[in-house]
Amino acid sequence: MADVSELSAAHLVRQAAEQVSTLVRDELRLAQAEFMEKGRHAAFGVGMFGGAGVTAVYGLGALLVAAGLALALVVPGWAAALIVSAVLFLIAGLQVLGGRRHLRQITPLMPEQTISSVKADVDALSVAVEERNRR
Repeated sequence: MADVSELSAAHLVRQAAEQVSTLVRDELRLAQAEFMEKGRHAAFGVGMFGGAGVTAVYGLGALLVAAGLALALVVPGWAAALIVSAVLFLIAGLQVLGGRRHLRQITPLMPEQTISSVKADVDALSVAVEERNRR
């Protein structure tokens, strides 16, 4: 590679434009990868909340059956239905905790690695321009 001082200004500008273009493409790929990862966690977390809702509906149904059987004074049936509803509500609670854990992993939605990388690129470019201007 030739000494930078021997290269023409047009060549340097063309080379800088190519490097900036490559840099922008790389940063966009990084942002896309970050959004894909966050989207995967969001989908899983929302799915867990949906599962918790379905389980809670079944728990409410079992609880209503237990209350009906208890009121009718059917001795062994209500206790079994009450135990089943308690287990279903416990499962729903665990699903909520799992969904919340996954949804917390996606905040904030900004691509933090990309922003940090772009700031470092801008700083490096600023230093290079300052050094070039000093010569």
